Amino acid sequence: MPSEEGNVSSQSSSGDTKRKVSIITEPVVERLGHDNLAFEQNKRKISQQSHHSEEGPARRKSNLHNNNFDTSSIHSDRYNGEAGGRAKKQSFSEALEKIERDYDNSRLEQSWIYSLCMRCRVEYTTPSWEPPGWQKVCPYPLCPSYRQFARILSIILIGVLLWITAFVIIGDTAAPGGQLFQLVVLTVAANFGGFLISLTTLPRLIGMLMVGILFQNVGWVNLDGEFQIVTAELRKLALVIILIRAGLEMDPTAFKKIYKTILKLGLIPWFVECSLIAVCARFFLQLPWMWSILLGSIVGAVSPAVVVPCLFRLRTKGYGVVKGIPTLIIAVAGIDDAVSVAGFGIISSIMFSTQSLGLQIAQAPVCIIGGLGFGVVWGFLCKYVPEPGDAYVVPIRTLMLFGGGLLAVFGSEEIHFEGAGPLGVVFAAFTASYFWCGQGWELEDNPVSTAFEIFWMIFEPILFGITGASIKIAELDPHIVSIGVGSIYVVAVIRILTTVAIAFGDKLNVKEKIFVAISWMSKATVQAALGPVALKTVMSNENRTEEEVHYAELVKMVCILSIILTAPLGAILISVTGTKLLKKTKQQLEPLDGWRRSHRPSLHDISIIDEEEEREDIEGIADEDTAANTLSNAQTATAFTITK
Repeated sequence: MPSEEGNVSSQSSSGDTKRKVSIITEPVVERLGHDNLAFEQNKRKISQQSHHSEEGPARRKSNLHNNNFDTSSIHSDRYNGEAGGRAKKQSFSEALEKIERDYDNSRLEQSWIYSLCMRCRVEYTTPSWEPPGWQKVCPYPLCPSYRQFARILSIILIGVLLWITAFVIIGDTAAPGGQLFQLVVLTVAANFGGFLISLTTLPRLIGMLMVGILFQNVGWVNLDGEFQIVTAELRKLALVIILIRAGLEMDPTAFKKIYKTILKLGLIPWFVECSLIAVCARFFLQLPWMWSILLGSIVGAVSPAVVVPCLFRLRTKGYGVVKGIPTLIIAVAGIDDAVSVAGFGIISSIMFSTQSLGLQIAQAPVCIIGGLGFGVVWGFLCKYVPEPGDAYVVPIRTLMLFGGGLLAVFGSEEIHFEGAGPLGVVFAAFTASYFWCGQGWELEDNPVSTAFEIFWMIFEPILFGITGASIKIAELDPHIVSIGVGSIYVVAVIRILTTVAIAFGDKLNVKEKIFVAISWMSKATVQAALGPVALKTVMSNENRTEEEVHYAELVKMVCILSIILTAPLGAILISVTGTKLLKKTKQQLEPLDGWRRSHRPSLHDISIIDEEEEREDIEGIADEDTAANTLSNAQTATAFTITK
């Protein structure tokens, strides 16, 4: 042989036979430690069954081991002659061009453009087809796959067809330059802006809000005038979807087990934040007490659009699952939103009501009892209508729940009991979910929840786009903005401290209490839906005064400031502190296939934290790797020449 041979003797299981294994070896370089420098330690374990010394020689590596290009192809391409004939030697210039080409490819894979394109790629579980020559026109991964391209093209074609139909029916308002056309363009641009922001792991709604502010202040959109009626109704539709999703997010089983904890953590921090915001608005912004309480009831709400995606990603990695922290946070967020919307409805009914004093006093109990009663009755009806075995049970249940929510919100407004509608929507969704789970559906696999996620994908850019478009930077008072920023941050810190202080007896350690408190600081959906409502109500009143208009504008401005200041910060803090403050289980939870209560992959597959997280059980992982290596070596040994 061209190299030395090492003879290794091994004893059989019976102990009476011996065999020699001839293994081709090369001169080795003595070095301590793992072959993998990432797990370098003072000792290395060769295998679990090995009796060798823990200090062993390392494999010899090529001089080009750490280079970024592959030179193995040089040797295979250098001689490319036919079998039996003399090989044709490759020229030095051709070999050099091959090396440079491989080096350029490796540099491309390490560039930020390549990483960005890979984030935008989508993995498919079903076979895909693409036209011949597609890779030449759109090379992987710098261009989208044909399936992505065809999907985007189909959406564009559907949008163009709908626009042509609307233009034929409606007329000039749907033509380029009309307000309906501007709203459509704003929605599309807001969706694209949200996609770009999601690549940075921030919530999509931040990009949508920024696009609306940009369009308004550059002069690309004008939704004022009579078109404000349309935007106000769109906000109500978005509010119904938000409340239904909040009701479906609550786990009935967990609520029955820890309802005291959920109510305590949902009501007390909300009340503290609402009160402090009201005090700040009264003494710093000079708002009347009723307007101040109205503002506090809006700002106190937590945003599920920010909290749920971040928690879902942490939950799939196993953080906080043992104590059910994600379920606790989501349940409290739903209660928080329901109380905020109901409080806003009751206060606004009292403020803008022209009824007698007795009816105004009766607003609160009537709204609470009426909303709860409607929600329970409608949710019970959704249990039997449609029949559970119906082939169209999913779309019918979706429409039943959505129709009941619209009836509750618009009907309560018509009878001047606005606070009853939102409560009815939340409890209708919660009651229906409770009965559906009893019929065999799982909370994590609810197709009706998935349907409302699709609705939210449509209304999310509309809601945050028109909310951002209502901000005119030139008209903002810097003094009022500074007061609003300071008040929001100070009150958020006090709410966090309050939550940590009252979370006694809940079997949470200090780190988990801090994380739970931080998770409830984000604002977005309720503030965007209710912030401009007071201004719309005031503007519709013929007897309005300039002071009322000024108060309503202050309420809207503070609500939008709360979104801009807390939504991105809350998402960052949840993602960063979750891996530091929560305990991670060894067995991570995998997302469900098919119908599942999840969110767009770009929201939980992308993280602002380092993916190379610290491993808790290094020794166990090392043992598994060692066992795998031992098995691989045993299989490879059969290829060697064995002599007895």
